[in-house]
Amino acid sequence: MLELSLHIMDVAQNAVSAGATLLELSILAQSDASCLEISLADNGKGMQPQQAQMAQDPFYTTRTTRKVGLGLPLFKMACQQTGGHFSVESEPGRGTVVTAVFYTHHIDMLPLGDVDGVVRLLIACNPELDVVYCYREDDTELRLDTRQMREQLGDIPLNSPEVTLWIQEYLQEQRTVLFTTTNERE
Repeated sequence: MLELSLHIMDVAQNAVSAGATLLELSILAQSDASCLEISLADNGKGMQPQQAQMAQDPFYTTRTTRKVGLGLPLFKMACQQTGGHFSVESEPGRGTVVTAVFYTHHIDMLPLGDVDGVVRLLIACNPELDVVYCYREDDTELRLDTRQMREQLGDIPLNSPEVTLWIQEYLQEQRTVLFTTTNERE
């Protein structure tokens, strides 16, 4: 994959397939450490520890349509190519946490890509899924929580065109206000 946001979408879709009702996406960019940490935690059906380990092997998959499962192995390879590390922690009935740490100064570092677009698409395509999205860059944080949105919206579905457009504009506005201001201070 050409950008990290596509890996995020792949892992998030695995969570949806595993029956998750809550997905927490956290991205932490630390400029002083040249480090980027991406973490996806879900409350899906989870896996046995051995199965979580095997899920990182490209020749292991639970799918019946093909004999390879490349999502997690490619995500793992992308972070290890930068000198980073990768982990999958899972427990049956409790969910899974996938964490990838990248060293951003490395020549093999992939661009982050359109993570805001991935979050908007996840919400639009999975209106029953709650998504908590946190993007932190040093001391500045952008946050979106669909549980709070549901409280405000009542019966209006999260995938209605007006709400989807609002999510897009909110994320763009927050990113512009928060991170432009931060960069101007430096």
